[in-house]
Amino acid sequence: MPLSWKIGEATISVVTETELVYSCETFLRQPASSLDPYRSWLTPYLTPDGRFLMIVQAFLVAVDGLRIVVDTCIGNGKDYGPSMAAFNGLDTPFIDSLVATDFAPDTVDFVICTHLHVDHVGWNTRLVDGAWVPTFPHARYLMSKPDLEYWRDYEAAHNPFVVSVQPVLDAGLVDAVDMDHRVSASVALLPTPGHTPGHVSVSIESLGERAIITGDMVHSPVQFAEPRWASVADTNQDDARRSREELVAAAGDRGVLVMGTHFPPPTAGYILSDGTTWRFT
Repeated sequence: MPLSWKIGEATISVVTETELVYSCETFLRQPASSLDPYRSWLTPYLTPDGRFLMIVQAFLVAVDGLRIVVDTCIGNGKDYGPSMAAFNGLDTPFIDSLVATDFAPDTVDFVICTHLHVDHVGWNTRLVDGAWVPTFPHARYLMSKPDLEYWRDYEAAHNPFVVSVQPVLDAGLVDAVDMDHRVSASVALLPTPGHTPGHVSVSIESLGERAIITGDMVHSPVQFAEPRWASVADTNQDDARRSREELVAAAGDRGVLVMGTHFPPPTAGYILSDGTTWRFT
């Protein structure tokens, strides 16, 4: 059974597509020894040899009579070129997992893309009769205006935009929205730029309870304690740091459930102060 949480009247669950492993030196450009002060609570998010374990997963939100998918992973059968060889030619049961979670693609109302990186837009489309077509044919795909503009002008071989974004634009299913767009009474976008220019997180509030789906403004819980540790994939490290600091200020010691888009199980937790620093519990 997938992980699932209740936030007031909202139900949030996850479908995992694949796993990634990176060293601290490679991904956050910090020596492995820098993790030592945090290992007592960071262990669930590390491999046995101390590298970062990251999950590529989609969040499924049911609230306000709506069915919302947040981020759509890497996708099957795509060729993103040699620089992303680990993402090429996947063959996962992602769609079957959606159906098993009672989130069949044709029942989805909204797809929220926190940003337009390859591992967050892949299942926006699937290959049918040699063409990339929208996976969620009745959904509105919500993309922030700054991110959409940035990536539309970005030129690179095997650009994921071509196979995972342009087809839903061509189908007229994309809503280019402000970074603080409200989706429904309970769901709103939260501006968290830095990882990409228009990166957003997702806030869910219901019956006095709140959860935040981070997207890639944070990749490992250690970044709550060390917000200055930037991912190699952050386009603007200063903005990304500020976004992390603002999240800690908004959620730290406030009973807000923080759901890390790339965090392996237990995936969700609380940012708590121990008097000298922050930890994720």
